[in-house]
Amino acid sequence: MLNIPDSPYERIVIIGAGFAGINLAKRLAKKKYQIVLIDKNNYHQFQPLLYQVAMAGLEPSSISFPIRKMFQKNKNVHIRVTKAEEVFPDQKRLKTDLGEIYFDKLIIATGADTNFFGDKNFTNLTFPLKSISEALSLRNAILTDLEMALTEPDYEERQGYIDIVVVGGGPTGVEMAGGLAEMKKYILPKDYPELNAKEMDIYLFQGGERLLMGMSEASGAEALKCLETLGVKVELKKRVTQFDGKFVYTKDGDKIRAHKVIWAAGIKGNFLKGLEKDQTERGQRLNVDRYNQLQSHKDIFAIGDIASMTSEQYPYGHPQVAQVAIQQGITLSKNIVKGFTSPFEYKDRGSMATIGRHRAVADLLKVKAKGFIAWVMWLFVHLFSLIGFRNKVVVMLNWFWNYMTYDQTLRLIIKAKKLPDTKSDHIS
Repeated sequence: MLNIPDSPYERIVIIGAGFAGINLAKRLAKKKYQIVLIDKNNYHQFQPLLYQVAMAGLEPSSISFPIRKMFQKNKNVHIRVTKAEEVFPDQKRLKTDLGEIYFDKLIIATGADTNFFGDKNFTNLTFPLKSISEALSLRNAILTDLEMALTEPDYEERQGYIDIVVVGGGPTGVEMAGGLAEMKKYILPKDYPELNAKEMDIYLFQGGERLLMGMSEASGAEALKCLETLGVKVELKKRVTQFDGKFVYTKDGDKIRAHKVIWAAGIKGNFLKGLEKDQTERGQRLNVDRYNQLQSHKDIFAIGDIASMTSEQYPYGHPQVAQVAIQQGITLSKNIVKGFTSPFEYKDRGSMATIGRHRAVADLLKVKAKGFIAWVMWLFVHLFSLIGFRNKVVVMLNWFWNYMTYDQTLRLIIKAKKLPDTKSDHIS
């Protein structure tokens, strides 16, 4: 059982402690509601910087913040680390893997996960980048394969260990490819002088005609130029069709030796059973009205990446980015408190992407920037978006040290140890 105490206040259950859920919970925490915040992790993670954890540029704790610490002074907020499984809308009941809970209002802020488009090999063999655990897994794989490459005399076998393929030319793919290129340039000669860094090839495959499709054409062109300058082999209008763990195959018939494929080619919503009729035609999000309420169920709402609110400007729903999630969380909190009088209006503050040291692009309203200025803007925006003063300081110091030394000291291979089986029947 979730063991939530009775309360005279209306119970609002929030599923998900991402940008949307946290911003909603923080604004309702001081009001007369009983808030139950559910997440499978006990921390909030800052997803835009996951790639830096994967590249051993930041520690996981630098981009995460304990949920309970946020709400230590809010006695009406109850946090449960569990996984939501099914909603029973007519009964206003939510089933989790720890038990069931009743709600007066339910807010679904479950975000999105990697979309492998139903391909089992991509699902099982590639590296996604949507969580801290996935970032650490990728970091371990990169560093472990570099160690293996040192002992491999055969050139072709060695290429499998050191060559890396990135699939998807959005911000995650571009930033990941740029980070890998800088690792090849600055880290390999220091940490692995026995390896020939020139042997390492980094590929970025994008099925579309250009990079950063959600940004301006100028920004996409600049990103392409920067990546090619860094030595990344960018393949536009090319699709990866198969990966068997050793070779990458493209639609055009190309075959590339690589043991690691980083999948950044798409996302889909994290759905719950019981809400199937609210899914979009593509089945990737939940249809909501201008107040983020599900079209088929009263008192059930969806915000952030999982929500699809269509309009003339956004016929397929808003972009699945942090700013939309944050703004929807804030707007919904106001509507819950003051009555549903303020339909959601997205204020697009622009988009950014970094491609490495001194290299970035930014589309901010009517202003477009690139190079060093855009890079500094990217640093400050992401720094001040982090939750917690300590995290801001740690990340700033890490970035400063990396800028001054072209190096970091976080390249550790940390493998999980099997936990003792304390629940087995044979233990007396």
